[in-house]
Amino acid sequence: MDSDCLFCDIVNGRRPSHRVFEDDDVVAFLDARPLFPGHTLVVPREHHETLTDLPAEALGPFFTRVRDITAAVESAMEATGSFVAANNRVSQSVPHFHVHVVPRNRKDGLRGFFWPRSRYGSEAEAEAVAEKLRSELAD
Repeated sequence: MDSDCLFCDIVNGRRPSHRVFEDDDVVAFLDARPLFPGHTLVVPREHHETLTDLPAEALGPFFTRVRDITAAVESAMEATGSFVAANNRVSQSVPHFHVHVVPRNRKDGLRGFFWPRSRYGSEAEAEAVAEKLRSELAD
């Protein structure tokens, strides 16, 4: 627990929220500034700032809950799909790992990702990036 963390305060009941789910591993609550009604944040009970800080043994239980909550959000909000995302440091407004589950429907006003996308300049450039990643994963 981080005494200065907004999400730790929510998890521990020191700050109000509209909880939709909680168990020993996670707490899920409505985003205070939703993209659409039903926009839910799923946070681990323990304070971990980023995905890479989340212990390996917590990944399965955490993402199982994200999956279940995603299904519930889609069903309850009568959405045809969802956007499930997490920021890792950059654009992470609260430094406590969290996943956004946003109900989506066609022509709802959101267009794909919220940032511009591009292509690699060549197959060689793409292969060089892939090799960097493979090398890092091999370590």
